[in-house]
Amino acid sequence: MTTYPPLGTLKPVDEGIWIVDGPAVICRRMPISTRASVVQLADGGLWVHSPTGLCEGLIAELNALGEVQHLVLPNWDHTVFLEGWREVFPAARVWAVPPEGARGVGVAYDFELGGETPWSHEIAHLIVGGSKRYREAVFHHRASSTLIVADLIQNFDTARLPVWMRPLIWLAGTDDSAGGMPYLMRRRYRNAGLAPSVEHMIDWRPRRIILSHGGCFETGAVRELERIFKKLLHERQWSRAMEEMDRKP
Repeated sequence: MTTYPPLGTLKPVDEGIWIVDGPAVICRRMPISTRASVVQLADGGLWVHSPTGLCEGLIAELNALGEVQHLVLPNWDHTVFLEGWREVFPAARVWAVPPEGARGVGVAYDFELGGETPWSHEIAHLIVGGSKRYREAVFHHRASSTLIVADLIQNFDTARLPVWMRPLIWLAGTDDSAGGMPYLMRRRYRNAGLAPSVEHMIDWRPRRIILSHGGCFETGAVRELERIFKKLLHERQWSRAMEEMDRKP
């Protein structure tokens, strides 16, 4: 079982923020768990990150909580369930990262992420730098000090995976012995562009990290970021030290 039951129901994380565990999707022939995050904004409206599978029970829970106002696509791989949400919540506005060439073509959205939003004072966001071929936005819910990540970090519970899948996840560096940035994704990024974004996330000082795939980090978020990106951050510190030495007479 690669998923996190019960599925399709709101699970409280902190005041004003929930997760919804959804069905598995197939990625590179492997079943991958999915997870949405739901935030209730100050005006009562709902902000939904990476919409996952909808069911009647979840629709009823959301309607009882407030109006779904914003559907957020953190990257162009998280569009599988979007149309179902748009049909049920036609007034919701869709926010997405800027298109990447052909990626994003054919997906209807209303606004691009990257600048100011109506919810910026409650949820900060950043498009992670360092890649010309891939874009992902990460988010920080200020009130609960929660970092919300889509694919940049993954942390699969080995015990939930089919036996044949376990060595592949281990090779990718995303099993729960050391959840981290998937190897193939890491190859898409250059350190010089990625490092400032990682430092930005650390500067948010989050307490927890919600992940779309795998188990979340309920505590010690900064420590986990520093562990996952240890080599990258050390290179950044070394470069700064060298620059400082060059500036000295």
